[in-house]
Amino acid sequence: MATEVSQVPPAIRKILNRFATLSPDLVRQALVQYSNRLPPLPDRFQVLDLEKYRVHECQTPVAIFPELKDGKMYFYADVPQGAPTIRALLAMIFEAVNGEPPETVLAIPSDFVRLVMDKLGLGTREVGLNAMVHRLKMAASLALAGEDPTAA
Repeated sequence: MATEVSQVPPAIRKILNRFATLSPDLVRQALVQYSNRLPPLPDRFQVLDLEKYRVHECQTPVAIFPELKDGKMYFYADVPQGAPTIRALLAMIFEAVNGEPPETVLAIPSDFVRLVMDKLGLGTREVGLNAMVHRLKMAASLALAGEDPTAA
């Protein structure tokens, strides 16, 4: 792992440990379960300009909406139902970091996507998936600096 294990947030470490022990078939099953857990985009975000929140590096149209409430980060996403891998990755990350301080988001290991998806041979998708994680970290960095995280 690129990041020192003790620095990885416990909820992220739990995901990484789980996926490290799964066979490729079980990884696929876990991703399907996670993809069904991504909550729908709240109404308050549906009226916003999706282009401002779009992750352009991703081939699938994905928009990520960051929010800072009382020093805690919250993320929401607009992802097509037909994109289970993306939905799964965001669902697992959101479950781990929503309601946590920005530092938790920043502590997601840089190789998180590879460690979770490695057994599936999703190399062509890695750029877009990593771009989504990078977008989360940019929002957390802005929040930590006292700036508007939606500017990420």
